[in-house]
Amino acid sequence: MSHDEDHIASTKEKLVRMANQIATFFHSKPREEGIAGVAEHINKFWEPRMRRQFFEMLDAGTANFDELVIAASAKIKRPQTPEQADKNLGYARQA
Repeated sequence: MSHDEDHIASTKEKLVRMANQIATFFHSKPREEGIAGVAEHINKFWEPRMRRQFFEMLDAGTANFDELVIAASAKIKRPQTPEQADKNLGYARQA
């Protein structure tokens, strides 16, 4: 594994750990409140790049997210990809 791959793996592990720590806190609340709380926290405090990586991992099914994080994902804002942002601004990426 290269240094870059190590860094990416450790970043992903940190993301999973942070999301699961948030879920651990909200497990003490009633379920709907817990789901809303996890989503609100991630929407408020995670920058778009972190949320984009979160959704990439979730979509790939490769991460061990707490089930409360997975349930909350429907309420978490999915950021645009750089390509979508450029397209919305009228820019086309050159191949």
